[in-house]
Amino acid sequence: MIRRLLLPLQALAVATTAKSFRDNPVIGSPRLNRWGLHVLRRRAAAAVATWRRARLAALVPAEDREAFLRDGYLVKPNFLPQAQFEALRAEILAHRAPCREFIDGSTMTRQLPLDPAALRDLPVAREALLSSRYLGLHAFIGAYRRRPYLFVQSVFSGVRDAPPDVQSHFHADTFHATVKSWLLLTPVAPGEAGFTYIPGSHRPSRRREAWERHVSLTAHAHQDRLTGEGSLRISEAELHRLGYAPPLKIAAAPNTLIIADTSGFHRRGLSDGFACRISIWAYSRSNPFIPWWSGDPLPGPLHGMAARLLGHARRLLGMRARSGWREATEASPADPHRLPEA
Repeated sequence: MIRRLLLPLQALAVATTAKSFRDNPVIGSPRLNRWGLHVLRRRAAAAVATWRRARLAALVPAEDREAFLRDGYLVKPNFLPQAQFEALRAEILAHRAPCREFIDGSTMTRQLPLDPAALRDLPVAREALLSSRYLGLHAFIGAYRRRPYLFVQSVFSGVRDAPPDVQSHFHADTFHATVKSWLLLTPVAPGEAGFTYIPGSHRPSRRREAWERHVSLTAHAHQDRLTGEGSLRISEAELHRLGYAPPLKIAAAPNTLIIADTSGFHRRGLSDGFACRISIWAYSRSNPFIPWWSGDPLPGPLHGMAARLLGHARRLLGMRARSGWREATEASPADPHRLPEA
C-alpha cells in the first residue's frame, strides 16, 4: 500500500535530479529503461544543458569555453593573485570548526563547511569564493547560475592497509551536467591522489548511450551499491571500448583551480603511499530539465546552511549518515587524521 501511494511521487521524480535505480522503481524499472527512459532523460538533460550554457557563455572567457566544451574540465594554475592566495591559505589552514569525516578503504576524508556563517569570519575566502570569476566558471560548467556549496576538504590517502576507496574507481556522478572543483591549498605530486579525468567523456556519444542503456536494465539490482544509486561505475577496459582517450591524472601546484563536469568519467587517482591533499572543494547540481538558467533555491544567509544543520541533527540524535559520514569534533584542515575506534 505504501509503495502504491508513493508511486505518483516517484514518477514525478523522473523530472528532477533523482538518479537512484535502486530506490525509485520508476527510474530503475527494467521495462521502462528497455523502452528508453534512462536514455531519454540523458538526451533531454544534455539538450537543456547546451541551451543554458549558451546563455551563460559571457561569464567565461572564450578560450576557457572552448577548452571545457572539448575536454570536460579546466586546469587554471595561479588562479588567484599570489598575495591573495597566500592570505587565503593562511586563513583557511588556521580555521577550526566542527567537521565531518568519512573513512573508506585506505582513505579518510575530512570536510569543514564554508557556509555563510563560516565565511563571515573568513574575509579573504569570502572575497575569493564569491568573486564573479570563480562563480562564473561554476555557473557555465554546471549549466546553471547559482552559488555552489563550499567546503574545505582534506583527503588523507594511505591511512591504513586496505583497498582503494570507492572514489578511486572510474565513475560518473550522475546522468546530467554537474560541476565540482578543487582550489588546491597544498601541492599534488604525480604519485599522489590527483583528480583523474577521461577527456571528452562529458559529451554525449552513441557508444556511451548504448553502454548506459545496457547498464540501466539491471542497475536496480546491481552488486555495486553506487551504480545502483545512479553513480555508474565503469572499468578501464570498458572505457577503452567506448573509444575514449586515456585517463589524465592531474598533478598540480597550490593555487591551481581544477574544475570539471563530473557527469564525465573521473576518479580520485591512486596514491603511492601516504599523502594529504587540502583544497577548497565546491559542487553544484541543479534540476537538469528546467528551461531557465539562473536562480538559487536558498538565497542569501540560508545558502549552505543545510549541511551544517543536518550535522547538528545527527550529533543530537547520535545518527550516522547512510553513506558512512560521521560528524566529528572541531578540527582544522591540517590536523592529523584520526581513525575511528574499533
